[in-house]
Amino acid sequence: MDDQDTARYQVLRNDEDQYSLWPADLEVPAGWQPVGKEGTEAECSAHVDEVWTDMRPRSLRERMSGQA
Repeated sequence: MDDQDTARYQVLRNDEDQYSLWPADLEVPAGWQPVGKEGTEAECSAHVDEVWTDMRPRSLRERMSGQA
């Protein structure tokens, strides 16, 4: 990551509660929704690290919790 990087990113989440960084000036791809966080790559990555604590897709978490 370049300290001089001025590109702006936004954090996206899909229906499986998986996160991704996406350039803020590009159209959001189908199946993804902005979560309201925009900033540098480092800022967005830090946000994802904070909120995405369970890497399992939602469908797997739901299936596993139903087996408990």
